[in-house]
Amino acid sequence: MPSATLDKALDLRSGRERPGQFWKIDLDAIDFSTLKAAPPSDPQIVAPSKPGLIACGLDAAKRDHAEIFNRAFGSVSGSLNDKFAALSAALCNTGAFVYIPPDQAVDDPIEITYTTKNGALFPHTLVVVDRGARCTIIERIEGDSADAVCGIAEIVAAEGASVTYAAEQNLPLESQAFFTRAASPGKDASVTWCIAEVGAGLSVSRIDVLVDHPGVDAHLNGFFFPRQDQHVDMVSTIRHNVGESQSQTLIKSAATGRGQARYLGNIRIAPHAQGTEASLRDDALLLSPRAHIDSVPALEIGANDVKAFHGATIGALDENLIFYMESRGIEREAAEKMIALGFFEPVVERFPTAAMRDRLRAALEAKIA
Repeated sequence: MPSATLDKALDLRSGRERPGQFWKIDLDAIDFSTLKAAPPSDPQIVAPSKPGLIACGLDAAKRDHAEIFNRAFGSVSGSLNDKFAALSAALCNTGAFVYIPPDQAVDDPIEITYTTKNGALFPHTLVVVDRGARCTIIERIEGDSADAVCGIAEIVAAEGASVTYAAEQNLPLESQAFFTRAASPGKDASVTWCIAEVGAGLSVSRIDVLVDHPGVDAHLNGFFFPRQDQHVDMVSTIRHNVGESQSQTLIKSAATGRGQARYLGNIRIAPHAQGTEASLRDDALLLSPRAHIDSVPALEIGANDVKAFHGATIGALDENLIFYMESRGIEREAAEKMIALGFFEPVVERFPTAAMRDRLRAALEAKIA
């Protein structure tokens, strides 16, 4: 990668708020130039056998499927002018390419696993779903090393396509994770993001859906749970650039110990995007007096014939509910755990596959223990 491309990425600003009373980390002060990148490699990819389905590493995609790959690669994430996406593109050393041919229904999930070892990972996952096709992608980011991960995931979905992309980040607390995820659905297409930011001492993520065609149905489901000294910074934006489309955003978060987090959820409806329906719900639970979560839902509405709303709550465990459970013979610690796990269930149940949901429930239970 030309050094000019990397220099440009390093010079970009993060666009995130500067440190304040609660947020202690200056994302623009992180020195990415000192990161040691891991040698190039392919992730582990498990895919069902379907006619025309392609699931391979980036090098194989560039070599064997150049026409599809070149048309889609960077077409969504490249337009965001995002610092961390630019860094991932400049230092990309691993990645996966998935292509679903027209009208192909892939019911079994395609699983992609990135594992940290021997240096920082800069993965790029590109999913191209052709007209009328559907698929489910499960991305796992894990490992035992303290290496950083700075990645991109982008979805290009054609007319009438349906894509569910679930990402599970469970890195060690010594790690840092930076992810940019973006989707461009075509006319009458459906895109669903399911994001679980479970691990890493610092987790920074951005999720964008660009609604440029009518009939789009976009869903964003996510949760995070910082504990000890973990920090999470999540921003999501649904951009309704045309009308007659809909979106739903559901975010659940909790914090314990000295965990810190902030979530900024944007819904932007252009002046000519009449007939848009959009909603955003963000609920946060504080389980420690030293924990802190900032919740900032935002609506930018330029059209007048729309249905749009947002809501956010931040609070502690309900003492009345705890008392009720104790009166039924449940010890306080067990009652608190049950309530906290139940708090996350509305979003966990939206993740695909029973195995993934069981892993996420176990990870949440371990944080509460």
